[in-house]
Amino acid sequence: MLKILVPTIMLVPTTWLVDKKWLWATTTAHSLVIALFSLTWMKWDFEAGWGASSSYLGTDPLSTPLLTLTCWLLPLTILATQNHAMSEPEYRQRTYITLLISLQAFLIMAFGATEVMMFYVMFEATLIPTLVIITRWGNQMERLDAGVYFMFYTLAGSLPLLVALLLLHKDLGTLSMLTMQYIPPLALSSWGDKIWWAGCLVAFLVKMPLYGVHLWLPKAHVEAPVAGSMILAAVLLKLGGYGMMRMMIVLEPLTKELAYPFITLALWGIVMTGAICLRQADLKSLIAYSSVSHMGLVVGGILIQTPWGFTGALVLMISHGLVSSALFCLANTNYERIHSRTLLLARGLQMVLPLMATWWFFASLANLALPPLPNFVGEVMIIMSLFNWSHWTIIFTGLGTLITATYSLYVFQATQQGPVPGHINVLEPSHTREHLLITLHLIPVMLLALKPELVWGWCL
Repeated sequence: MLKILVPTIMLVPTTWLVDKKWLWATTTAHSLVIALFSLTWMKWDFEAGWGASSSYLGTDPLSTPLLTLTCWLLPLTILATQNHAMSEPEYRQRTYITLLISLQAFLIMAFGATEVMMFYVMFEATLIPTLVIITRWGNQMERLDAGVYFMFYTLAGSLPLLVALLLLHKDLGTLSMLTMQYIPPLALSSWGDKIWWAGCLVAFLVKMPLYGVHLWLPKAHVEAPVAGSMILAAVLLKLGGYGMMRMMIVLEPLTKELAYPFITLALWGIVMTGAICLRQADLKSLIAYSSVSHMGLVVGGILIQTPWGFTGALVLMISHGLVSSALFCLANTNYERIHSRTLLLARGLQMVLPLMATWWFFASLANLALPPLPNFVGEVMIIMSLFNWSHWTIIFTGLGTLITATYSLYVFQATQQGPVPGHINVLEPSHTREHLLITLHLIPVMLLALKPELVWGWCL
C-alpha cells in the first residue's frame, strides 16, 4: 500500500520544486507511473481476504478496483485541465495540481482503511480539496452556492454517522473491518436502534446521491472545472457505495425491514432523473443527472443484499466512473471551443471534428449499457437481482433503461449531427492530448469487457 501512497504524497514537493516549463509534463508522467504500479493490486494470489495490509491500510477484492480507479484518474485530470490552467499564474497552477494530489491521497487512505473511523475521517477530508476546487476554479458566480450546497449536504449527512460509529465502538470495542465481519448479529429491536441504522446509512446515501438528497450534485458538477467534475463523478460518488457495502455486515437484521423506503426512492429516482435528462439544455447538468440515475441502480443492488446485487453494484460503479468521467471530458472539449454548455448551440460537430464524434459515439453507447461492456453486465445483474426480490421492480428498472438509451442517443445526435451553425464554422482542431485523454478512459472499459472478473471476483 505504501508503495503507492508515498509516491503520491511525494508528488506535492515535486509539484512545487519542478521548473515551470516542466510542471505539467513531470506531474503527468509521475502520476501515470503511480497509476501503472497500482495495477499490481489487481493480481490476486488468494481467493478471499486482505492483501498488501499493514496496521491501518490494506486491500481486498472490494476496495482494489476502487483504489486502482482512483490512481488511474489523477493523470487524466491533469491532462484534462492542462489547456485552460496554463494561462493562470504559476502559483495557482501549482496549487491546483496540489489539491488534485491531496484528493488522491485522501481517497487512497479512505478506500484502503481497515478501521471504520479512519475511513470516516478520510471520507470527510475529501470535502476540503473538492470544495476549494469548486469555489476557486469554477466558471461562474454560482460556484459559491454550489460549494455551500455540497458542504452542508455532506456535513448534515455525516454528523449522524459519526455518532452512530461512536455508539457502535462502545458496544463492540472495535471498529476494525478485519474483525467486524465475524461478530454475531446485534440485537437491534428498539426505536433507538432504528435511528442508529438510519444514521449509519444516511451519510452514504447523500454521497451517492439518493434521489431526494441529490440537489447538491448537479450544482456542483455544473460549477466545477473539468477535473472537479471528473473526480466527483468517477470516485467521490463511489465512496457512498463503498461505505454502504462495508457497513451492511453490522446492520443486520434491521435492513430487511427498514430498506424499503430507500429502495423505493432509488427506483423512483432512476425514472425521474432520466426524465429530467430528457429535457435538459445544459450538457454538464444532463451528465450529472444521469449519474444520479445510475447510482439509483447501485443503491438498489446494495440494499437488497444478494451476491448478484453486490457484484452488479461494484461492476456498475467502476464502469460508470470511467464512462461518466469520459463524458465530462468530451463536454469540456466542446466548451473550450464553443464557450457554451447549451446543447442548442453545439450542433453538427461531426462534420468539423470527425474523430471526436467517434469518441462521443463510443461514450454514449457505453453510457446506455451496450453489450458486452461492463455497464451492461452491472445493470443486468442488478436488474435481475431486483426482479428476483420483487417482480414489480421491473417497471422502474425497465423504464429507466429505456429512458437512459433515449437521452444517451439524444445527446449524441444533438451535439454531433445536423447542419453546422454559422457561429461555429471556424473551430480549433482537436489535439492529440484530448484524444489520448479519452482513449485512456475508454480502453479500460473495453478491456474490462474481456476480463470482468477483475472487478466482480469479490462476490462470485
